[in-house]
Order: sequence, then C-alpha cells, then structure tokens
Amino acid sequence: MDIAKAAGRYMAVIVLAAALLAFLVPVTGLWIGTGWIDYLLMVVMFGMGLTIKPEDFKAVFASPKDAAVGCVAQFTVMPLAAYALSVAFGLEAGLMAGVVLVGCCPGGTASNVITYFAKGDVALSVGMTAVNTLLAPLVTPLLVFLALSETVEVDAMGMLLSMAKVVLAPLALGFAVTYLRPGLAEKASGSLPAVSVTAIAMIVMCVISHSVDRLMTCGLTVFAVVVLHNLIGYAAGYLIAVLAGMGGTRRRTLAIEVGMQNSGLATSLAATSFPSLALATVPGAIFSVWHNISGAMLAGFFAKRAEDEAGLGRRNRRHDVMEGPHSSVIPASVTPPSIRWMRR
Repeated sequence: MDIAKAAGRYMAVIVLAAALLAFLVPVTGLWIGTGWIDYLLMVVMFGMGLTIKPEDFKAVFASPKDAAVGCVAQFTVMPLAAYALSVAFGLEAGLMAGVVLVGCCPGGTASNVITYFAKGDVALSVGMTAVNTLLAPLVTPLLVFLALSETVEVDAMGMLLSMAKVVLAPLALGFAVTYLRPGLAEKASGSLPAVSVTAIAMIVMCVISHSVDRLMTCGLTVFAVVVLHNLIGYAAGYLIAVLAGMGGTRRRTLAIEVGMQNSGLATSLAATSFPSLALATVPGAIFSVWHNISGAMLAGFFAKRAEDEAGLGRRNRRHDVMEGPHSSVIPASVTPPSIRWMRR
C-alpha cells in the first residue's frame, strides 16, 4: 500500500495519535502557531479543488431531489443540534461559538472517503460536498449570525471574507490548475491524501497544544457535546433519507454527509472570527478527532450490513431461479464509483 492510500485509510489513527501527542506532550505542537491554521486549511481546500472535476456534479444534476434534501439537511439539522446542545449543556460563550461553528460548516472531504468504505454513493457524496462547500461562504456566516448574535458579537461580513480567502480562493486555484494543466493536477493528486491528512493533524496539534490547560477543565463536557452532535447528525441524516424514499446506498451516504463536518474550517473561523474567545477553537479540534473515529466505525457497520443484504439478495435470486422462469429476479445493484486516489 502506498503512502497516499495509507494516509486515507488510516486517517482516524493518524489524527488521533496527533491529538494524544499534543495533549500529553504539549511542546510537540507549540511550534505550530495559531496563525498557521488558515494556511493549512488553504492547502486542504486547494487539494480538494484539484480533485473535483465537472463530472462530480453530474450526480447532483442526475438526482437533484436527493442532493437538495442532503444539502438542506446539512445546513438545518447540524446548526439546530449544535445550538440546542450548547444551551442544554450550558456552555460558556467561547465553547458555544465553537460548537455552533462546527454545526454551521459544510461537510468535510473525509466524508467522501468514509462513504467509499461504507459502500455508499461516492459520486453523490463528492457532489454534495462540493456544492455545500461552494454555498458555505454565504450560508455559514448567516447561520452563525442567527444563532450567536445575541450571545457574542458576530462579524458576518468578516467571516464571509475569511471564508472567501480560505475556501473559495484555493478551490478556484485548484479548479484552474485542473483545467489548464490536467496532467500536472493528475500527478499532484496522487500525494493529496498524505498532504491533507498531515495538514489536518497539524491543525489538531496546534489547537490542542495551545489549549491543554483549558481542556483539563472543560474537556469532558465538550467531548460529550461533540459526540452527541455527531451522532445526531448520523441518525437524522439516515432518517431523512428514509423519509425521502432513498435506497440503502443513499441512506448511508446521507447519514455520513450530514453527520461529518468540515471541522478544520470551523477551527479556522473560530481563530479568526472570535480571537477574544480562547475556547472557540477547541470544539472543532475535538470534532476533527472524533468524527474520523466514529466515521470509520460507522463505515464498518454499514459495509457489513450492505454485504449481508447483498448476500441475502443473491440467495433469494438463486431461490427464484430454482422455482421457475416466472419468478422475478432483482437486478444486481450498481457498484458505487470509488474515489480517484483510491484507484491508484
């Protein structure tokens, strides 16, 4: 297995190891200044821009209803859950701002990898992530303002400009390189998983190393909120997909897309938009660790369930064939496309 594949497959382990190292030996992450967070996130978004192709949006246009349901769920369920949990747990202003930021951000690119391992609809996952990320500079500041304006001062315009810098600009640059120099983009994309995972691990180390003392006093509470927020997203995404009449593959996809957030973006926005709230960056860092662990566990559960359902389907088809020509044979399901770098 090459480095790129290993980085993607073991992302949860790498990020968890980085978090534990930063927590137990803070000096290992203190060299990463908080001013680096924006630039590290820009590297991740540039990589996303390199890998997204026009055909990735085909799944969105081919199934506009399912994509729309997913996008609406992303920007309603998670912000509402974040706000409700913050109030229920009585979080102070900084932690509340961080949790709400996580809830108001779009899905992260890790959801595409998790969807692949969960045997979900990767094309729809990639398309939804791309659309939500493009919508985020407008939607996220508005949602944060609506949720927090009575609690803390929110500079929605400043947040929009910050997102344009760390999200839209590197995405556009990645698109441009892919369009103008496709050969170069193809070569560069081979190392993207390793680069992206390294950047995310560095963001987590930076935040945790600079927040160890504060984590000692509020860490368990924030962890409980983050876990519940993530699980609510998974459950609500799956339930909404069921109510929308989606099949098993897309139910798995929607659960993952809604439940997993771009926590790196949330951490970056917390550092730039709420500099006076020292704890605002903590929820995003914890979410970065937790959602990769929970996502890997959920992917394993979904994959096993999909294999069991496929096995049952094959047994039923064999039974129908044995009973005679008038039996109805269910066609085999279409295998979801894999992520580009997973094919290398």
